[in-house]
Amino acid sequence: MKLLENKLAIITGATRGIGRGIAVEFAKQGANIAFTFSSSIDAATALEKELTDIGVKAKGYQSNAADFDAAQELAKEVLKEFGTIDILVNNAGITKDNLLMRITEEDFDKVIEVNLKSVFNLTKAVIRPMMKQRTGSIINMSSVVGLKGNAGQSNYAASKAGIVGFSKSVALELGSRNIRSNVVAPGFIETEMTAKLDEATVQNWRDGIPLKRGGQPIDIANACLFLASDMSSYITGQTLSVDGGMLT
Repeated sequence: MKLLENKLAIITGATRGIGRGIAVEFAKQGANIAFTFSSSIDAATALEKELTDIGVKAKGYQSNAADFDAAQELAKEVLKEFGTIDILVNNAGITKDNLLMRITEEDFDKVIEVNLKSVFNLTKAVIRPMMKQRTGSIINMSSVVGLKGNAGQSNYAASKAGIVGFSKSVALELGSRNIRSNVVAPGFIETEMTAKLDEATVQNWRDGIPLKRGGQPIDIANACLFLASDMSSYITGQTLSVDGGMLT
């Protein structure tokens, strides 16, 4: 029996990196996948095909998670198409790094909007169907930066720390309806984005991690799989750091 057999997962920002890893792993465990993307239509088509080839139902939706009405519309469409919403993974996120002295109001607002407000938007959109079903798992992607801060990332750190407080509150509000809300906080994960950095910088980061390596998208996907499945049915309001020991 697969861990997510016949469940439906909405995954935001799933066409690359961590989001893509989660979508593929969930599909392998039997979940049907509704995923969002902002602009990369080719990548979305390719992912849709890859997931369908695994043997599940999958559909990509071009949707801006930071737009409240778009999130409501997305949930409606997914419900119409799949008939259920069992899991939500809020993974969409951006960075606009700069020292506080130089950061613009626009760059601060944009990161809060895409990283934090999107979590509110999507969670608000799915809780009604989840409450009706009396079951659901919400997984919100924070970051090691949201737990310890990072110079040059005050906007990103604020958005990711906000996710932790939001998720704990949701866990308290919805626990009686058997809806769980948890956080995954990735450390240094090697994706297409980090591949563009020079090797010396990346190696320097690896050396500072107790496990002496960067994480892979599969490491985050496995943590999400645990939190999405019934294996974690008595876990809510928690933050799981997947960081190779960075915060130890």
